[in-house]
Amino acid sequence: MGIQKIALQASRPFCRQRGFSLIEVSIVTAIVLLLAIIGIPAVGSYVIENKVPKVGEELARFVLQTKVNAPNGSTEPFTGIATTNFANLVRQSSIFSVSGTDATTKVLHGLGRAGEVTVAAADLGAGFAITLTNVNHVACPAIASVMQRVSDTMTVAGTTIKDASTPYSALSTEALCTPGDVNTFVFTAS
Repeated sequence: MGIQKIALQASRPFCRQRGFSLIEVSIVTAIVLLLAIIGIPAVGSYVIENKVPKVGEELARFVLQTKVNAPNGSTEPFTGIATTNFANLVRQSSIFSVSGTDATTKVLHGLGRAGEVTVAAADLGAGFAITLTNVNHVACPAIASVMQRVSDTMTVAGTTIKDASTPYSALSTEALCTPGDVNTFVFTAS
């Protein structure tokens, strides 16, 4: 009986194994790569856009804390303010990246590649300025909208977007933002 079974199996045609051909695998790989090429920049923009409220909140907190703690009766309450003051506030933050100490302190904001935050006295110490460099255009109008509540003057790319005679406009701010990680904001408070 065993020999007959083997003979019967030998007389049947070989069953082809089913699988994917090289062409089918190549087509699927090409489609996945195309979707990745299209999707990765969108994901990067989404990540930056989601950081804006947290970055803005920390910057606004620094502005308000600095104003509250300014010496009363002084015409130059912010003389000597520097990036290290901001770095001390956000050093343990998961939002900002702080490196260095004292004069070498560097704070990165994460709203663009190598985007940095600097703080310095303005108007001979009567105010202080927070400068954000290399801000991605996706974050432009949103960070300005958050900061316009606590800033007396604001500029983007050297153009004033808010001061005593210029009311803030999100639309005009968005129009001034250059595509890419190249925008510079200056927020001044007193």
